[in-house]
Amino acid sequence: MKIVIDTDKCEGHNRCYSIAPELIEVDDYGYASAAGDGSVPPELEEKARLAVDNCPEFAVTVVED
Repeated sequence: MKIVIDTDKCEGHNRCYSIAPELIEVDDYGYASAAGDGSVPPELEEKARLAVDNCPEFAVTVVED
């Protein structure tokens, strides 16, 4: 599984980051991007799904391998 963030949709609410800081990075302006290559370890898959569900802009998605 990989977490993907559409930077064009991100509004910087930081809900995803507050839920899954292990998977998401934010810049100085609060805009999110996937940490590293976006790979989600099995123990963090639930956090990745919660981040998707909590993004009001639908900028966060997960891609199953």
